[in-house]
Amino acid sequence: MKIMIGLGLGIVAGLIFQEKAALVKPIGTLFINAIKMLIIPLIFSSLIVGMTSLKDSKQLGRIGMKTLAIYLVTTAFAVCIGLLVSTILQPGAGMMIDMGKAVSAKQAPPFIDTLVSIVPKNPLGALSSGHVLQVICFAIFLGIAINITGEKAEPFKKLCESVAEIMYTLTAIVMEFAPYGVFALMAYVVGQYGASTLLPLLKVILAVYIGAIVHVIFVYGSGVGLVARLSPAKFFKGIVDAQAVAFTTTSSSGTLPVTIRCTQENLGVSKSVSSFVLPMGATVNMDGTAIYQGVAALFVAQASGIDLTMSNYITLILASTLASIGTAGVPGAGLIMLSVTLSSIGLPMEGIALIAGIDRILDMARTSVNVTGDAMTSLIVAKSEGEFDKEIFDATEAV
Repeated sequence: MKIMIGLGLGIVAGLIFQEKAALVKPIGTLFINAIKMLIIPLIFSSLIVGMTSLKDSKQLGRIGMKTLAIYLVTTAFAVCIGLLVSTILQPGAGMMIDMGKAVSAKQAPPFIDTLVSIVPKNPLGALSSGHVLQVICFAIFLGIAINITGEKAEPFKKLCESVAEIMYTLTAIVMEFAPYGVFALMAYVVGQYGASTLLPLLKVILAVYIGAIVHVIFVYGSGVGLVARLSPAKFFKGIVDAQAVAFTTTSSSGTLPVTIRCTQENLGVSKSVSSFVLPMGATVNMDGTAIYQGVAALFVAQASGIDLTMSNYITLILASTLASIGTAGVPGAGLIMLSVTLSSIGLPMEGIALIAGIDRILDMARTSVNVTGDAMTSLIVAKSEGEFDKEIFDATEAV
């Protein structure tokens, strides 16, 4: 509740003080830095704890396959929803792209390069540089090795369990300052952009936000209600803290400590499942970005006066779904994915310039979707594996 109040007051402060609201930005920056401080040690220790808790290699394989399958299916749904909303709202109709405003998006690395780079040449270097995918890979291999080694690895296993518990406590301490950080971040964003600068691209923003809401309610709500057979209302109530932090920080990895806390303490997901599924989702699951791809691609096509064929739509869905994994963990992944999507069907790359101007506003919605999807996946996997505590879930009051 405090976080939501901070978010609301931040919007009001940004509208009233406008550019002067930038004065509180350092408070938001401190909050983001504090959360980023938790990411690597939390991922490393919690993943090892998750791996060593799942000593059955068959169960580990099942959880991994279920997680990836859910992420791919929901991503495909997300692209379709983005395309549908854009088809209805027509955000680019009658708008001409200014070719003089082209920006050069970073080139997406080939998928094979991304795959090869996951295995770190220097694990300590990966930890110090904050390369999340490499840290995840090293932690998984280390967890497997601990299980194989057995009794002699117990001291290191207990050390990792101790570090994980300490990081959970530190997360709780940092979250005490969340309302102030959220207030400062929202005030700065609203003060920087203002209402007038957003009007020309309001339809794009509206389309992304409508797509995000539809995806969260219908796809994730159905996943919880029909697949896990649990109350969607209690699910959404249980992850509202993570959604609020994701919305303001625009970082799935940055929100990870809060997402882990919410899934364990509010949703009843076991530590072994949440510690494995959530770090993977923070880098691989990009449903929110997939919605954005569908909206942005149609926006550019409409603004350029280009009619897309059915084969173009199919290519868009496939390219966006696969790109969500191929660009995982790369800085500026949203714009990189957009460049992949546009080039896959021959749309002008100059359209990125217009989208880049409002990217932060769009990023707030898509990160919230990503984090919600991570939580839903961990809940479904935990329920299917008998790693779910229904008493904890039922204790969460419905919205």
